[in-house]
Amino acid sequence: MAFATGAPGLVMAEASGVVMEGRISIGCPSLESDEKVNAFKPINNFARSLNVKMGIQLAHAGRKASTMLPWDDHRIASVEEGGWTPVSASRLAYHGMLEPHELTVAEIAELVKAFASAAKRSVAAGFDLVEIHAAHGYLFHQFYSPLSNQRSDIYGGSFENRIRFLLETIKAVRSVIPDSMPLFVRISASDWVEQGWSIEESIELSKLMKDLGVDLVDVSSGGNLHNAPIKAVPGFQVPFAQAIRQGADIPTSAVGLITGAKQADEIISSGKADAVFLARAMIRNPRWAMAAAEELGVKIDWPLQFDRGRTLN
Repeated sequence: MAFATGAPGLVMAEASGVVMEGRISIGCPSLESDEKVNAFKPINNFARSLNVKMGIQLAHAGRKASTMLPWDDHRIASVEEGGWTPVSASRLAYHGMLEPHELTVAEIAELVKAFASAAKRSVAAGFDLVEIHAAHGYLFHQFYSPLSNQRSDIYGGSFENRIRFLLETIKAVRSVIPDSMPLFVRISASDWVEQGWSIEESIELSKLMKDLGVDLVDVSSGGNLHNAPIKAVPGFQVPFAQAIRQGADIPTSAVGLITGAKQADEIISSGKADAVFLARAMIRNPRWAMAAAEELGVKIDWPLQFDRGRTLN
């Protein structure tokens, strides 16, 4: 709620599992039941009262699931601690994680339905947009990246097969949410290694997602290889957002070490991306948007008692 009071353009509820087993940790949120809808409603109603838009990332962590909380003294949750067997495209464990169960074709179909059901619940909960989280080494990324997909059926091998699960899910989600509701997809634009997923493939994927009704591609990178040679400098992922925006002719958002108002403004005003999404900068200062607006000389609609431009009698 603190973020909503800082006048952002959008607040995103991150990485919410479409099934309980899709959560990253035993403490992560999920949206597999109507009970969870009722938990989100008051938050969204509060944001709406401040004219702030709310979005939700629908996610499945795949082989990176079933962890303890970040501050616990061990990483993997046992069954007794609420853990479970993770799933993935293939039986390849992520670094230091459990070996996952390889999803069957029938199980993939059920997960497509789970994403659609969670999308319908997102509408009922009052969210203004839905984002499918297909980045950072989570389940969809595990399918489209050749680093983690060794299947030989219709969901493995070729580019068309590796992206099939994500495209099927996009179709299912788009069909159950209002035509007027924006649909975003977050992808990892590159695995940062030659044999992995590439920016060229991301552009081709984004063209197909646009045809299916995706409104914006939220462009991140990495997450599927624990030791990828990522050079994390300010704005290091912006070129990916720019390449997809130009190559696929679809709106994009830029993320990653974007912290300053002028830095963010330059990304948008120069046409590198259509939006900037912040995480750590907003956590440090939930009023970041208001401070940025003042720094850039944009008029802020302050509450009347704080409006210095108003003369009070």
